[in-house]
Amino acid sequence: MHTNTIKQLSGLLHAKQISATELAQHYLRRAQASDLNAFLHLDPALTLAQAAAADARFAAGSAGVLTGIPIAHKDIFVTQGWRSTAGSKMLGNYTSPFNATVVDKFGAAGMVTLGKLNCDEFAMGSSNENSAFGAVKNPWDKLAVPGGSSGGSAAAIAARLAPAATATDTGGSIRQPASFCGVTGIKPTYGRVSRFGMIAFASSLDQGGPIAQTAEDCALLLNEMVGFDERDSTSLTPEQGNLREDFTRDLQQPLNGLRIGVPKEYFGEGLAADVEQAVRAALEQFVKLGAVLVDISLPKTALSIPVYYIIAPAEASSNLSRFDGVRYGHRAAQYKDLSDMYKKSRAEGFGPEVQRRIMVGTYVLCHGYYDAYYLQAQKIRRLIADDFQAVLGAQCDVIMGPVAPTVAWDLGDKTNDPVANYLADIFTLSTSLAGLPGMSIPAGFGQGEKNARRPVGLQIIGNYFAEAKLLNIAHQYQQVTDWHTRAPAGI
Repeated sequence: MHTNTIKQLSGLLHAKQISATELAQHYLRRAQASDLNAFLHLDPALTLAQAAAADARFAAGSAGVLTGIPIAHKDIFVTQGWRSTAGSKMLGNYTSPFNATVVDKFGAAGMVTLGKLNCDEFAMGSSNENSAFGAVKNPWDKLAVPGGSSGGSAAAIAARLAPAATATDTGGSIRQPASFCGVTGIKPTYGRVSRFGMIAFASSLDQGGPIAQTAEDCALLLNEMVGFDERDSTSLTPEQGNLREDFTRDLQQPLNGLRIGVPKEYFGEGLAADVEQAVRAALEQFVKLGAVLVDISLPKTALSIPVYYIIAPAEASSNLSRFDGVRYGHRAAQYKDLSDMYKKSRAEGFGPEVQRRIMVGTYVLCHGYYDAYYLQAQKIRRLIADDFQAVLGAQCDVIMGPVAPTVAWDLGDKTNDPVANYLADIFTLSTSLAGLPGMSIPAGFGQGEKNARRPVGLQIIGNYFAEAKLLNIAHQYQQVTDWHTRAPAGI
């Protein structure tokens, strides 16, 4: 059963060839037997209760397309009944009294929660090695990272431990792990998916999205995820274009005449030869489908790294100030006074990368540095967004290129080199800073004895609210290639 897509599983459920309970039990067994460390919390009783409710909906004739489909949630979305840790010791035993909006939406659709997925602590990382609960292993090669911060989500889909997973993308945390694990993931336009109940990292960048096996599956999931939420102050309104829509509507549209922008900045120094070869081959496949390649330039691409690593830590410093050992979260066992309790609780509760970003963020927000760093970064952020607007529409319909400069690296390779980790986000950060939608689809593998079993993803970037177009393009590619159907050995 686990080799089926969401669309196929939905067909089996509606044809009564399987029940939601049988499906949930099957995936629970797989999750419990896995050694990837993708799941942080399973509760079979809660899962099977939801599956029984889904079966009741089928019996009553009120089941929808996603009813009975198992889904696992990145542990950045709070979930009632399950632990919600954000991959941090700070929230190690926290159980939320309410659901995130995204979790509620999928619950209303009748989906069945399998459990909570591992992630980099507070979504800060590119390898899933920053989790307080240990690193996730890449199912294609257990010596490799799965990418981050949504490494648990991508690994679970690749290993067929779940047919659907939620994820979040702040600077590439849906697209990069999807690339490293050979699955499909999409980051919607900023503000389309509610952030209510999503444990905050950087409020002007965080955006939820789905990871699944295919573009069609992502479209079905996105149908339920988007929409205005009055509880989220950053949620786009219907008047701003955030309308519920059927993202499957254009999947079958041909790509004749599609103008694909190929940024020269994405194919320069630092891009591994095997990644470039796989991406170029994917671009040629689109030409065969009727598309036209257009050379474009996004000149501010290199500035996205310093800009992101000023803005994101600044917002993290503010958002994480609430974790002080008083209201909730970890509290040190021994302390002398209130100030000492704050210091020890935060020192013990936060991992090294989170502490590093809090310190950087606090520094750039300090009086005397705010204008020189934070304000300047926000100005350059606008220029980065302007780069995209100068080419999208005028010169091309979408932009394509690599997701990351290399395939997944070995676990531990960059643990002591934070800057090397940051540089791995060069092709995804600018899209997040501009608030544009982007996705990653499987497009091949690396080369050489080791890299030949490590996937390569193709990044597709569109203009605001162009999710249906991106999914159409990805779906058409997946109709003529089989990269998305391939699974790691033993799956």
